[in-house]
Amino acid sequence: AYKRFSELLPKEERENAFSARVPKSQILTLPELRANPFQHRICHVFSTSETRDDSMSFEDFLDMLSVFSDSATSDVKSHYAFRIFDFDDDGTLDRKDLEQLVNCLTGQGEESRLSSAEMEQLIQNILEESDIDKDGTINLSEFQHVVSRSPDFARCAGLQR
Repeated sequence: AYKRFSELLPKEERENAFSARVPKSQILTLPELRANPFQHRICHVFSTSETRDDSMSFEDFLDMLSVFSDSATSDVKSHYAFRIFDFDDDGTLDRKDLEQLVNCLTGQGEESRLSSAEMEQLIQNILEESDIDKDGTINLSEFQHVVSRSPDFARCAGLQR
């Protein structure tokens, strides 16, 4: 992990990799993230940058790798997936978050974009299946409940390599 992290830094900074921060643009060059539709959210969620530039320290990088590893528990994976899908960082998945989630999964191209009616129906179905307290949003425990019923979640959510 340290070798991979330090290789993302310019040569002159590699010997100080423990104290360096890798810019988001470099993190996004990792093959595991390059094609991930949530790549920007992943960087945002795992970065502890005080300047909110989504750069990563070695510790941030290790946290990300541990969540994506096969040995991470379903609870840990679902917690981070929830945070990644919570686009506005308000602690719930509302209709706007769900719309962004669907758009990330289906692509932004004209040929793959859902119509307004299809999007509305899909969001309605997701909420009917997941929103246990019927408040119009999905909280972490509701999300984890749904995920616990889906054995393929970790693989399908892109949280495994």
